Amino acid sequence: MIHGAAGPSFEALTFGLLDELFAIDAGLVREILDIIPITGVPGARPFVSGLINVRGKVVPLADLRVKFGMPPPADSIDTRIVVVEIDLGGEAATVGIIADKVYEVAEMDGRSIEKTPDLGMRWRPEFVKGIGKSNGRFIIIPDLDRIFSSP
Repeated sequence: MIHGAAGPSFEALTFGLLDELFAIDAGLVREILDIIPITGVPGARPFVSGLINVRGKVVPLADLRVKFGMPPPADSIDTRIVVVEIDLGGEAATVGIIADKVYEVAEMDGRSIEKTPDLGMRWRPEFVKGIGKSNGRFIIIPDLDRIFSSP
């Protein structure tokens, strides 16, 4: 759980979408996969347009780049699927998230996370829990609950 300003430190998985650095609570991550076959779903929303098989379980595959208005690049040797378990309406849901690159699990200082600024944001602020900083780079902390519960 991202604790926000003046909160405690926590373990976060950092990953890249295009040239941007993102971080999610490492406790949500179930596994990280190389790209596997994706079954398209006709008529599905562009954000969750495919399904994958994770150990015999059908899992929706989401592309956060769509929610953040980023163009999706072609898959590369670094592309991964981060399988997370999130709370959707009080029930646990397993979802795959495409990442252009997965970096590391790092400790983040909750006190260094700032509220999303109202102006000048490139990303939709309602989908960002906060902005952290590490080694001089900004780290976007997406609000997965809000992203997955929005239409």
